[in-house]
Amino acid sequence: MSGGGSAPGRRDAETQRRRGTGAIADAAGEALPGGVVGQGATALVDPAIAAPLRPADPASTDPVNILLVDDQPANLLALEAMLQGLGQNLIKAESGREALKWLLTHDFAVILLDVKMPGMDGFETAAMIRERDKSRDTPIIFLTAGDKGHTDAVRGYAVGAVDYLVKPVVPEIVRSKVVVFVELAKRTEQLRRQTDLLRRSEHEARELAEARAELVADLEHKNRELESFSYAVSHDLRAPLRRIESFSRAVVDTQGKRLDAEGRQYLERVGEASRQMGQLIDDVLYLARVSRAELRQHDVDLSAVAVAVIERLRETDPAREVDVRIRPGMIVSGDGQLLRIALENLLGNAWKFTVREPSPRIEFGQAQVAGEPTYYVRDNGAGFDMTYVDKLFTPFQRLHLGSEFPGSGVGLATVQRIIHRHAGRVWAEGLTGQGATFHFTIGRARA
Repeated sequence: MSGGGSAPGRRDAETQRRRGTGAIADAAGEALPGGVVGQGATALVDPAIAAPLRPADPASTDPVNILLVDDQPANLLALEAMLQGLGQNLIKAESGREALKWLLTHDFAVILLDVKMPGMDGFETAAMIRERDKSRDTPIIFLTAGDKGHTDAVRGYAVGAVDYLVKPVVPEIVRSKVVVFVELAKRTEQLRRQTDLLRRSEHEARELAEARAELVADLEHKNRELESFSYAVSHDLRAPLRRIESFSRAVVDTQGKRLDAEGRQYLERVGEASRQMGQLIDDVLYLARVSRAELRQHDVDLSAVAVAVIERLRETDPAREVDVRIRPGMIVSGDGQLLRIALENLLGNAWKFTVREPSPRIEFGQAQVAGEPTYYVRDNGAGFDMTYVDKLFTPFQRLHLGSEFPGSGVGLATVQRIIHRHAGRVWAEGLTGQGATFHFTIGRARA
């Protein structure tokens, strides 16, 4: 009788297994669909049920850890079969103590925890997990085969479980719940990384701002020291120069009759050299003042400024006939005084370097270069060799002999500093004996 009574149960279980339901018989002979078994059960996981679902789009490419805790190896294998398709790290523990050891060295996105385990059951394990700061908020899903009421479920939620599932469980439901916590863990980690990156960026920005403030303060201090040094040097150099010039003049006045022509020529050269030295000192101080001058931005009529500059040049050399063409209506935003100084140097150079031309021409106009308004001063004078164009805007660098065209070599350096302070560019083109063209742009004036 007993053998006959057990046959239908075995036939029913075999029928369900062949139908692909993944039914598993527990120790009492009861079918438990879903591939998770209770105490003493034999695991038979149907491939159709164990096949993984397509994992959800992760928040990051790094896999996270999932902790599976059950004292039955067969149950662990069944859980592993359910979740292996998610592409995450599945870590198995066969007791509560082993689970706690894993928690000492790893972080987990979710913990699937069996309730009924010998030694330390799931509730005690969960309570100890919640005592640790690092794992206090780790999601715990309880799995149990023995609870037919609500007492254990209430106890499970009381120790901090996020869910309480009674076996037999449906693999798709378990996977869906786990996927939610996997995505949550990944997004939390992504947010943490972004927060750390933002914190580091803010820290670096503060350090950069502090370093910049220190550099600015140091630069201002050095500029003040340089200004004081410049005036001190100017005063200290001018005094001996004045003595040299005055004594050479006194020698000429008192001893002129005793000197021959060559002696007087030497004294004249001494006086001329001292005057040139004085002019160089003035030019250096002038260049420094241009670099530090406060900008006052307003509309400036470059055409009107150029006309005024040419008129003064004609007054200083009324005998010269120079064909000057100035385009009207060229108005920019900038510092009028500094831009006037720039045009005085550019037009003054054009006036000077066309002195030997029988039909000198100077043109001040405007063109569009790459969509940007560009201004130019062009002449048909001495020009220069483009091989040395980089030296043009360097202070005291001259491409012509002082005996041919006098000057200190500071004018174009002054022009460059003025244009740069207006956020512009300046460059030159020329050909020896065929003139030169100086181009410049005007941006937004800056201090």
